[in-house]
Amino acid sequence: MPENSGVRGVKSASRTVALLELLAARGDRPARLDELSEELGVPRSSMYQLLRTLIDCGWVRTDTTGSLYGIGIRALHTGTSYLDSDPHVRAARPYLDEASDALGETIHLARLDGPNVVYLATRESHEYRRTLSRVGRRIPAHAGALGKALLAERPDDRLPLPEGPLAPRTEHTHTDRSALLADLAEVRERGYSVEHEETVTGIAGFGFALRYDSPAVDAISCSVPLARLSEEHETRVVAVMREIRTKIESVRSPASGAPDWR
Repeated sequence: MPENSGVRGVKSASRTVALLELLAARGDRPARLDELSEELGVPRSSMYQLLRTLIDCGWVRTDTTGSLYGIGIRALHTGTSYLDSDPHVRAARPYLDEASDALGETIHLARLDGPNVVYLATRESHEYRRTLSRVGRRIPAHAGALGKALLAERPDDRLPLPEGPLAPRTEHTHTDRSALLADLAEVRERGYSVEHEETVTGIAGFGFALRYDSPAVDAISCSVPLARLSEEHETRVVAVMREIRTKIESVRSPASGAPDWR
């Protein structure tokens, strides 16, 4: 167990969090007891007891046979509470609506979390109804416009990237670190990030870091199908998103005495 400020981690708490994160990451793929026990290195009997406790509390659910396990409804309540209590998410929502209305494209708000970005809000395209992202989804930061916009806010020697090769999302994702660093240099010079099919095939993205924190941890982006991305439309997307970024950044800071969560 890692230690933080001299405080030793609680093994049972760490095990519980690891189990919930594993079930959440599996999405619509329920897991069996043996799978969970093997994945987390926990004895089968201990894993079963933990699962039963979490089922009783609503954090884990099981099927009618009692052999399949998935994330429970309490996780939804907790996630919603996180979004509702975050002042930056609340402040950004009307401006995400404004960008969506102005452009008719998919707009995202996301936050850097280690080597990933997590989607906090999405406004789906008026014309392109396929759901590309959803709240709570995690994407490697090196693999798209949102993450690259945030990575570019940091020095190259302090990038929160995983050890070893960078995992691809598509054939266009940066997997070579030198290529990623060259891209980030362009992002810093340009003032926003651009990606073409690095996260989803057929989709381009434009990412803008929100600099109310230093370095920025939140970013907004606009996703556009390549089939609709003319030079004129790209110019308009960039202009509108720059304006939206300025409006979000200019919103008054949380009230005095409010918690500074980060």
